[in-house]
Amino acid sequence: MQNEDGTLADKETKAATSIPVVSEFEDWGDFCDDDIMQQQSAIRSEESDKIPFVGDKEPLSSLAAEYQSGSPILLEKIKVLGEQYAFIRRTRGDGNCFFRSFMFAYLEHILESQDRPEVDRIKANVEECRKTLQSLGYADFTFEDFFGLFLEQLESVLQANDTSISYDELLIRSRDQSISDYVVMFFRFVTSGEIRKRSEFFEPFIFGLTNATVEQFCKSSVEPMGEESDHVHITALSDALGVPIRVVYLDRSSCDAGGVSVNHHDFIPATGNLPNATNGGEETISPYIRLLYRPGHYDILYPK
Repeated sequence: MQNEDGTLADKETKAATSIPVVSEFEDWGDFCDDDIMQQQSAIRSEESDKIPFVGDKEPLSSLAAEYQSGSPILLEKIKVLGEQYAFIRRTRGDGNCFFRSFMFAYLEHILESQDRPEVDRIKANVEECRKTLQSLGYADFTFEDFFGLFLEQLESVLQANDTSISYDELLIRSRDQSISDYVVMFFRFVTSGEIRKRSEFFEPFIFGLTNATVEQFCKSSVEPMGEESDHVHITALSDALGVPIRVVYLDRSSCDAGGVSVNHHDFIPATGNLPNATNGGEETISPYIRLLYRPGHYDILYPK
């Protein structure tokens, strides 16, 4: 199921291949080893007051320093990771790290690219997400402030208007709880709306994680702050906004041949208006959102 070239089926009848089957990675709840989980637990217990919501960009070598006394295979995998990636940006492990990582990586991309057509494209998708929530019976007041703040941040990273911000200001805003948490809630509502709208599609994958119904899953595991994200959340957000996402996995698994490799999965939106696509060909889509997944946590990766 790992998709090395980023190509996935573009029809919902084949879209099941766009979500890694739980048994293939093992259950995400079991997708762990003692070294990583103990390290993550230690971080989480102390980081609330010490680690910002979004950290500074650091050399990838800083990741290896965390595992100097840990598993040798993890150190080997970090070396392999270093062949493609140069930097990592850490996010606070408070259960919102996926959405927080996506938030900063996407806004940073727009700030650097100044891609006005992409901003117009995603604003149209956001409007569709708003209509989805309304059709599902959500009152506007429950989500409108979150949507409005995200759109403000989106416009602010474009440099041709009076509200434009710099890179440093983007980082400051991403660390401001009153702004950062609102944008996270925007993504949570978008994700919940997409899952509910396509409940028949997502239901089998939700049952692979929990015995909850789709509605119960959204209420308990998607919309509340602090709830961790897995492949269901990533697929739903990617599909709703039309933004491809690459997730790189750091674990202790080895290749069948006994070597060391770092697996990744590309979440390519199943439908809709996609960026970087020509003639509808998925082969042209390369995710510019790249996240590192260690059991229970996501950070941002930067390629060389």
